[in-house]
Amino acid sequence: MANSPEIQRKRLVTAGGILALIGIGWVIWSRLPPPQLDVDEQVFKTVDALFTAITARDSSRLQECQQRLDTYYEEGRMSDAVANSLDAIIEQAHAGNWEPAARRLYDFMLGQRG
Repeated sequence: MANSPEIQRKRLVTAGGILALIGIGWVIWSRLPPPQLDVDEQVFKTVDALFTAITARDSSRLQECQQRLDTYYEEGRMSDAVANSLDAIIEQAHAGNWEPAARRLYDFMLGQRG
């Protein structure tokens, strides 16, 4: 009785529904734009310099960019979401994952309003 065809069918339908919801959620999440930079030329130039530092695999320039971005965040020139996104990318580069960090930053930069 515990493994009756009716119970198995209900479990399969439930599992399928859960998987479908997860899939739909992932599709929606993956299509969301990245957090937007405010109109601040210095912040934008620093993000551009960050991209150069990451693609050059230059740890000292990476550190300089991180310090400038931290200062901009403390001054209120970047949102929490932008700071968190950039911090995650910087940490990825610090861990030696330069190429994935460069791809993430490139996608972040492409997602900014023109």
